[in-house]
Amino acid sequence: MKNNFGTNISMTIFGESHGPCIGITLDGLPAGFKINLERIKEDMEKRKAKGSISTQRHEDDEVEIVSGFFNGYTTGTALTILIQNKNTQSKDYSDIQYRLRPGHADFSAYEKYHGFQDYRGGGHFSGRLTAPIVAAGSICRQILETKNILIGSHIEQLYALHDAPFSNNIDELKKQIQTLNKKEFATLDEQVAQNMEQAILEAKNEQDSIGGILESAIINLPAGIGEPFFDSIESILAHLLFSIPAVKGVSFGAGFQMASKKGSEANDAFIMNDTIQTKTNNNGGINGGISNGMPIIIHTCIKPTPSIYKTQETVDYKTKESQTLNIKGRHDPCILHRARIVVDSMIAFGILDLLMSSNANNILEKEIQHESQDHTI
Repeated sequence: MKNNFGTNISMTIFGESHGPCIGITLDGLPAGFKINLERIKEDMEKRKAKGSISTQRHEDDEVEIVSGFFNGYTTGTALTILIQNKNTQSKDYSDIQYRLRPGHADFSAYEKYHGFQDYRGGGHFSGRLTAPIVAAGSICRQILETKNILIGSHIEQLYALHDAPFSNNIDELKKQIQTLNKKEFATLDEQVAQNMEQAILEAKNEQDSIGGILESAIINLPAGIGEPFFDSIESILAHLLFSIPAVKGVSFGAGFQMASKKGSEANDAFIMNDTIQTKTNNNGGINGGISNGMPIIIHTCIKPTPSIYKTQETVDYKTKESQTLNIKGRHDPCILHRARIVVDSMIAFGILDLLMSSNANNILEKEIQHESQDHTI
């Protein structure tokens, strides 16, 4: 099992949904960065289950930094975060240990780990593991904001309901991101938010669930960040976003809408506006895997929560007999509003890693050029 990712900065996640704790280690953070602990709490609040539209498993999600942090600053060594699991009900899963839950990783986990996996609450496959990712992502976002790089997301679509789109005006987009980052239910249209919450409640009353799409924006990332091919911005961010449980689709800019456009419609014409910019942003701020200075726009599809209370068909893995399944326990009728901060956090980690890689390459290139000039002289 591989649980780490990153190049110049890396993250390693650990723990299970019903284990004593979950956590994450960030390695490669610069020394001397002052972490705003209140900001971490604010971001953790956005992920918390609250009210009737979320699961009734309510965890404190108190973040404890146990290494790499001293007197309020990063030390430059591995920074480890722990979050205790305090509100578990493992008995809800003992009766269905071998009955494969549709939409879950039960069958694939049995095939890979031969029954030694922790099945309680989904174990290591659970969305519970996104809590430490949010804590780590908060630190990454704080570092990026010192470079004026901002990240924000809104619920673009929930089932059949659609929010207003992000603005094409960069100044207005910045205001939208700042407003969204203060909200727990992130939509641009307040009336749409109320309609979406009602749709979640209706799905819950029907013992069902719904999903949707998040639209994310990154602004003020300088042009020239990223690599062609394997370490492109799309490659890195898609890899991270697809690591989030329930993510089933990721696109950039106009994405799949490109299929219905001609080249003359899809191309982004260049214009001079103090700096070189593009007139449109169909390519989502990325050309050749590298940032072009325009806002990076990402769409992330979150599937309906697989744990529903309707009776479903399944198979008992142990007896290989067909059975029916009635799931018990506490589950979200929709995770879209909670997943928003998880998506922002994964994006922040990926962008910070790409930025650090670019800075490292620039330093090396300058040293090489300096040595070449000395040799020529």
